[in-house]
Amino acid sequence: MALIVQKYGGSSVGDAGKIKNVARRVAQTKDKGNQVVVVVSAMGDTTDELIKLAYQINERPDERELDMLLSTGEIISCTLMAMALEAMGYEAISLSGAQAGIRTDAVYSRARIQRVDPERINKELDKGNIVIVAGFQGITDEMDITTLGRGGSDTTAVALAVSLGAEVCQIYTDVEGVFTADPRIVPEAQKLPEIGYEEMLELATYGAKVMHPRAVELGELFSVPILVASSFNDNPGTLIHGGVSMEVRNKVRGIAHDLDVAKITVVGVPDRPGVAASIFEPLAKANVSVDTIVQNASINNITDLTFTVAESQLGKAMGVVKPIAQSIGARECVSDSKLGKVSIIGTGMQNTPGYAARMFGALSEKGINIELITTSEIRITCIIDEAKVKDAVKALHRAFELEK
Repeated sequence: MALIVQKYGGSSVGDAGKIKNVARRVAQTKDKGNQVVVVVSAMGDTTDELIKLAYQINERPDERELDMLLSTGEIISCTLMAMALEAMGYEAISLSGAQAGIRTDAVYSRARIQRVDPERINKELDKGNIVIVAGFQGITDEMDITTLGRGGSDTTAVALAVSLGAEVCQIYTDVEGVFTADPRIVPEAQKLPEIGYEEMLELATYGAKVMHPRAVELGELFSVPILVASSFNDNPGTLIHGGVSMEVRNKVRGIAHDLDVAKITVVGVPDRPGVAASIFEPLAKANVSVDTIVQNASINNITDLTFTVAESQLGKAMGVVKPIAQSIGARECVSDSKLGKVSIIGTGMQNTPGYAARMFGALSEKGINIELITTSEIRITCIIDEAKVKDAVKALHRAFELEK
């Protein structure tokens, strides 16, 4: 008997009919003799609707209260899923994140899982129950409810798979797996039958929405295989694991893109020790994640410091940086929210020259200007005008022949 953790996203449980469809899939897994734990997201656009409602009530809702509100979306989904299974004659029980033993820190809206106590889930599994867990949420040691950030249900599922010793974590969504690029932009994009943790982590971090980066990190750390597949058909998905061959014909495995990018430039910064720390330490304390950082060469001990943040965090970041820029004697602090990024990713790139030149050439041919560049051993990312991102994805997919 295998223990399997399955996760179903919001589009998979968007209405009563879809919930019943998922219940049938869960029942089939149970009928094969498996123990089953199911993690569900909120139905459809429930989270967005709750956020909108909160801001209609209060322009600056308290973060703790907002997490309390948003956690209800997943509670609704998991209770309805348990009801659907019970109507089919199966024994099932719904659990909140707290009841499932998911303990987090107290960073509201972006909490991280500190530990999972699987005792309650194991008890229910021993009774023969299918266990339905509300994703995206946990509880602090002070018994306050927290949420894990967008895509957090993926993290819930992998964390439970780790703590329960599951054979596999199956992530079911509205796409059939991991593709070489977003098929909505590149119709000829190919589904990858398998991909390594490292490549998937870069794809997820730099824009591929099919998996949450923190979930991939957990899977890699504890060697939990993750299957990404569609909840609407039985076609084979993509297996994310650690045993992918390093020798592949095309060293680029995928193209990722992201439109949630903003740039902040602190102009005329005095070039002296400690200035960068005085800017980035307060940003870290405010839970603002900084991505690309570029500092110009110093002229007369004056430089410009540019970095990128998520567009959704631009207002918060500017609120932190502006007073600091003034206090250190910088000339001004400016921002640009009309940016995006496009990345080529593949483990084979690290030992093979020429990929950067090929990428820059493909963008140049389309008249796409590069504002900033950042790299890792297996990734090259260009920050560009957001209006050019789709053209860039198409051009790079063709340039690296990923449709073959």
